[in-house]
Amino acid sequence: MRQNNYDKRIGLFLMTFKGLKVLEAIIESNQHYLISFVCVGDDKNLVEDSSQEIIALCIKNDIQYLNRKDYISGDKVKYLLAVSWRWMIESKGINLIVLHDSLLPRYRGFAPLVNALKNGEPSIGVTALFASENYDEGPIISQKSIKISYPIKIRDAIQLIASAYQALVLEILQTIADDIPLQSEPQDCSNATYSLWLSDNDYFIDWNWDAQYIERFINAVGFPYGGARTSLLDRTIRIDDAIVLPEVKIENRDVGKIIWFDNERPVIVCGRGLLRIDEAVFIDDNTSILPLKKFRIRLR
Repeated sequence: MRQNNYDKRIGLFLMTFKGLKVLEAIIESNQHYLISFVCVGDDKNLVEDSSQEIIALCIKNDIQYLNRKDYISGDKVKYLLAVSWRWMIESKGINLIVLHDSLLPRYRGFAPLVNALKNGEPSIGVTALFASENYDEGPIISQKSIKISYPIKIRDAIQLIASAYQALVLEILQTIADDIPLQSEPQDCSNATYSLWLSDNDYFIDWNWDAQYIERFINAVGFPYGGARTSLLDRTIRIDDAIVLPEVKIENRDVGKIIWFDNERPVIVCGRGLLRIDEAVFIDDNTSILPLKKFRIRLR
């Protein structure tokens, strides 16, 4: 039976593909009667931020929604729950639950999934926690861990993470619906690490890096993010796909230079190792850089 009392209802703050998948799971499980409202945010840093799809889903299922700029705290709900949210939420004493793209206390902060993939972590995951005065330091309600193997692209990692988001949120909503208090445990701050936000310059490759790291970097910042970048013939290019090749001994290692072509794909000298570029486009007109007509070229 549907419960109409406000102390069981929640307000959702949703962004990105993960927010969309969470809302879909709530509706499919017939738990959307617990939703008082959905506050929708957009992300200009993503090629596709899913905000319009979230709004369309709310309209289709008669769920109240509003833009983040229109939110005013004071709704009669017991819980607020944020998915992929980038801004501070004024909760005014309401229990605020945050879902974070890491296995806290590691990777507190910004772009945790991107940075975990860049670093080659063997597992990724999601943490549900109560909000605290300092970001990502609150007590942990629950976590989901996912083992991964490399290479893996960010879009595939997001798919895996989205499933973990769905499972966590459905568990939390069921606990709320059953009038069971949400239990939590404090974090072990001695194990905390931090993940910094990314600026435009952080999408550029440093060819002094190890080739394996560059491959992970390219995969970690690809679609729906802006993509790994470098300069070619005074134009900026985006590398969408690349693969590490076996190392050779180079007497005068000069990173960024093409050493040869492999199946008509340029092979680039890295700080350690070699990297073959399989797909890349010029940023200004989105045309492929391949096939290259010059051999003596250096990427910067």
